[in-house]
Amino acid sequence: MKFVTVLIAGTEKVALLDAEAGTVRPLAGVSTMLDLIERYEALKGGLSFAGDALPLESVSLLAPMPRPPRNIICVGKNYYDHAQEFADSGFDTSAAAGASAIPDAPIVFTKAPETVVAPGAAIVLPKGLSDQIDYEAELAVIIGKAGRAIPRAEAMDYVWGYSILNDVTARDLQQRHKQWFLGKSLDTFCPMGPWAVTADEADGTGLDVKCWVSGELRQQANTAQLIFDIPTLIETISSGLTLRPGDIIATGTPAGVGLGFDPPRFLAAGDVVEVEIAGLGRLVNPVI
Repeated sequence: MKFVTVLIAGTEKVALLDAEAGTVRPLAGVSTMLDLIERYEALKGGLSFAGDALPLESVSLLAPMPRPPRNIICVGKNYYDHAQEFADSGFDTSAAAGASAIPDAPIVFTKAPETVVAPGAAIVLPKGLSDQIDYEAELAVIIGKAGRAIPRAEAMDYVWGYSILNDVTARDLQQRHKQWFLGKSLDTFCPMGPWAVTADEADGTGLDVKCWVSGELRQQANTAQLIFDIPTLIETISSGLTLRPGDIIATGTPAGVGLGFDPPRFLAAGDVVEVEIAGLGRLVNPVI
C-alpha cells in the first residue's frame, strides 16, 4: 500500500493513496505516519477511513514523515561508480583514488531530522555559507519494528517500507570539516516523498533510481548495485544500536552527482531536481 501525509484544511492527516485514480483517503484513528508504522500489523487488515476519497491535487502533500523521530541514518559511498567519482573529485578526505576508494565496511553518518521538506518545497541555497550545493538521489528504507543485533537473514523482516530521499549536501562544508554532519544538515537539505510504499508492494533490492537536474538526466542506477545491500546495512547499524519504528536509512547515491563532473556542476537558483525510483513515485523540488 501507499501512504501519504497531507494537509487538509490546515490539519495534518495520514491517508491511503490510490496512485492510479489520483486520490487520497484519510485514515481514521491514525494521528501520524509514525503512529501508523507502530501499529501497522494490527491496522493493515482493516483500515478505517475518515470520509470519502479526495483528489490528490486538492490536498497539500507533505513529506511522508514530516519530522522523523530521530536523525536520518545515512550511508556514504555505497555505489561503486560513485565511490570512485567521489575519490577522484578531490572532495573526499577519507580515501584515495583506486582500490582504496571502495569502502571495506559501510560508512554511516546522520542527518538532522529538521532537514526534511515536502515534495515541491524549495531547496534553499545558503547564501554566504556555501556555493557548492549538490544533489544525491537515494532510496530511503523505513524501519517498522524495534530490533538490536539483527542478523542479516532476518533484516528484511524489520523493513516497513520505502520512500525517496534527496541527500542534499554542501560539498565545501563536507570537505572543510572532514566529517559530513554539518554539510548534510542545513535547513531544507532533505526533500523526501512523495509517499511511503509498504514493503509488501515494493522490493527495495532491485529498483531503478534516476535523477534529473533541470531536465537533464544526471544519475541512473539500480539498487541491486549497492556495495552493501539493505540486509547488510541493517545488520551493521543494529549491531550495537537499537533500530526503532520510523527510523530512516538512506542507502547511498549512485554516480552522477555534481562534484563528479569536470568542472563540478553544483545546484544553482532556478534549477529543479527530480528524483524517481521505480514504484515509489517522483520527488520534485525547485532550488532557490
